[in-house]
Amino acid sequence: MAEPTPRRDEPRLRPAPLLFEPTAAAADPEHFFDLESIDDPHALLERATELTLAFRAAADRAMEFQAMAAAQLADPRHFDRLTTADISERAEWTEDYAKKMVEFGRDLLRGDDAGTA
Repeated sequence: MAEPTPRRDEPRLRPAPLLFEPTAAAADPEHFFDLESIDDPHALLERATELTLAFRAAADRAMEFQAMAAAQLADPRHFDRLTTADISERAEWTEDYAKKMVEFGRDLLRGDDAGTA
């Protein structure tokens, strides 16, 4: 996955809020998708597993969009293209990872299902 390069002089950004969890519930640090209200361990395991799988799928899909955006930003046909160093800085990746993501994004944009990051 992504290898963020933390900047010591900048505060870490909070993760984007999950849009389908009510704001009031998200403000409560003990609340997490109503899991804390499930008493039955079988039901809790089932619901937590559903959420885990959904988050993994969402993270994978978001990564694909990152890769496609990186490929578009690095497109040599555009006069305003960015270098992989520029992309890595913006995305807080290492430059090697940015290169891999650009290639993965190009594969995705071509419709190549065999490409993986």
